[in-house]
Order: sequence, then C-alpha cells, then structure tokens
Amino acid sequence: MAKKIILKQVKSIINRPLNQRRNLEALGLHKIGQEVSHEATPNILGMVNKVKHLISVVEVN
Repeated sequence: MAKKIILKQVKSIINRPLNQRRNLEALGLHKIGQEVSHEATPNILGMVNKVKHLISVVEVN
C-alpha cells in the first residue's frame, strides 16, 4: 500500500503561472488553508514538486 500524504495550501495562486494554478486544482486545492489527502504515487508527487512553494506536505503512516 502506498503512503498517504496530506497537502495544505498555504499561499495564494494570484499572479502564479497557469501551470501552477492547474496543478493545485488537479490536487483538489482551491483556497488557502484547505487540506486534502492523496496516495503518494509518482504522479501526485510530481505535481506536488511543481507547487511545493505554495503548499505544505505531511506524510501519514
């Protein structure tokens, strides 16, 4: 079973490039303070890496 991660948006998407905004939307994040959980698959981790400066990541066992 893959590890789970919890993502929380901590910065705004205002004045960010379109690809960063779309990555956040694909991860399910729309507002500052919103949290979502995902499996830590290579696809998800790639999107997280693109917006790591806008979110905080916590691993859950």
